Amino acid sequence: MSKILALDTSTENCSAALSINGNVLVREFESPREHTKRILPMVDSLLSEAGIKLTDLDALAFGRGPGSFTGVRIGTGIAQGLAFGADLPMLPVSTLAAMAQGAHRLHNATDVLPAIDARMGEIYFAQYKLNGAGVMTLVGNEMVITADELVANFNQSETEFHTLGTGWATYAEQLAGLNVSKLTACEGIQFPTSHDMIAIASADFANGKAVAVEDAMPVYVRDTVTWKKLPGRE
Repeated sequence: MSKILALDTSTENCSAALSINGNVLVREFESPREHTKRILPMVDSLLSEAGIKLTDLDALAFGRGPGSFTGVRIGTGIAQGLAFGADLPMLPVSTLAAMAQGAHRLHNATDVLPAIDARMGEIYFAQYKLNGAGVMTLVGNEMVITADELVANFNQSETEFHTLGTGWATYAEQLAGLNVSKLTACEGIQFPTSHDMIAIASADFANGKAVAVEDAMPVYVRDTVTWKKLPGRE
């Protein structure tokens, strides 16, 4: 069994998790503007409780996005710094995949539609399905899209889905019109958490998908930001 540390600061939630021989320790706090202050003490606390050093780990996983631009940058940079200092390989994990994994862990979901509020009238969205190894796998692509565009183009009329995330909370009325068999909300899951990154990271590590520090890149999904002009400045 591998020893993996995971951390995530991509959304309002700040979290870290440590997996040792299948046992997972977790630190988590919702703190939108305090990620840089909280994440390293969380890591230190986990390592202290486990009685190990950073160099004892096999790999370091991190939430590579999508999410807040600043949050994703903070998490990626801190993870790269820790991994470089300890000479550890890295495991980038999608925040949407982590949310889908949480839906399986807490609600036994197999088909999941996670959505994160991307601001500016859009959501980060993807479809995930549980594979035979108990890990959520991406169906299609991650995307940034308006709720109305998603409703107009998404057609899975025979499938029942679990839904979760701030995107669903923000655009619940519009997204209720999706052409699917049934939508079931996963109560209490608004953000990704490092706890659910562990299962994905462990599978990736076992399958040889770890990367070098210099190859561990953030994924913003939205490549460009459209700044809405203020009144009087058109």
